[in-house]
Amino acid sequence: MSRTFLIVTTCVLVALSSLASACQTKTVADTRAADESTLRSLDAAWSEAAGAKDIDKTISFYSDDALVMPSNSPVLKGKAAAREMWKGMFSLPGFGGGWKATKVEVASSSDLGYVTGTYEINETDASGKPKTDKGKYLEVWKKQADGSWKCVADIFNTDLPAAPAPAETKASQTKSAH
Repeated sequence: MSRTFLIVTTCVLVALSSLASACQTKTVADTRAADESTLRSLDAAWSEAAGAKDIDKTISFYSDDALVMPSNSPVLKGKAAAREMWKGMFSLPGFGGGWKATKVEVASSSDLGYVTGTYEINETDASGKPKTDKGKYLEVWKKQADGSWKCVADIFNTDLPAAPAPAETKASQTKSAH
């Protein structure tokens, strides 16, 4: 074999080897288990803050543009609207309780996750009688540029039966009879 052929063959093999290694996709570490643990811990800390009526800490778990979807209410957009909702809840006589995650899952991309669970909120009605609301919730969390997680969507609704529709008045019943 000629020396030129050997040099050209070596150069071609080096180029092909470099090209092949450059085309390989890099394997990213699977951090889902750690991220799921983080979300479970954040959710528990959030519940604790709400139970303690700590408004600043409670709101800190939301992203600036979070959507909050409470039962029987329009969608609340952003931290300011969420703060007003929580202030209203915290001002209820006898307010207390919290929530507990039942399922946490993070996308394989490790940038989105969700938490589902159940809640129990206590308050005192106008007559002084204790009242308990039990329900379920879903939170969507997004990993931020700094690596922290923030809740971008929060929905919760009651398991209690819907209130019965108000009874028709006698006047409306009389009208419909004619």
